[in-house]
Amino acid sequence: MAASTDQSPAQGPSTHTRLPPRDRALLTPSVLFSLKVHFKDHKGNLIKTVEANEGDDILSIAHEYDIDLEGACEGSVACSTCHVIIDPDHYDLLPEPEDDENDMLDMAFGLTDTSRLGCQVRLTKELDGITCTLPSATRNMFVDGKKPTHH
Repeated sequence: MAASTDQSPAQGPSTHTRLPPRDRALLTPSVLFSLKVHFKDHKGNLIKTVEANEGDDILSIAHEYDIDLEGACEGSVACSTCHVIIDPDHYDLLPEPEDDENDMLDMAFGLTDTSRLGCQVRLTKELDGITCTLPSATRNMFVDGKKPTHH
């Protein structure tokens, strides 16, 4: 856990700590808004419904709840293994993908009109109830056989 201390003349010392999603909820429950995220398999069967916080990304949420979403490049937009298919109603609420995400999506297995990389989808209040469907397979152009580490 990384922490840094800043000194402000008007406010005195303050400590900023970067915490994983599950720990942030413990420290500031009144500030964060709990969101529901539904994960389905490629056949449309519900895998799990989980709770997450604003600002969390789909890949991190999947790893936190042991959902089988690979993420070989660990969120650096260098692969397409965290490819998810977003339900159309929520897809329209997302910002347009950046060029690097589109480049990786071009290599994704089972690409659809509502495909995104899970590492690039950050939750907002408007995305409460989002459904992410996992494709039937992934293409790992990054490192074949590498198992991602969970942060």
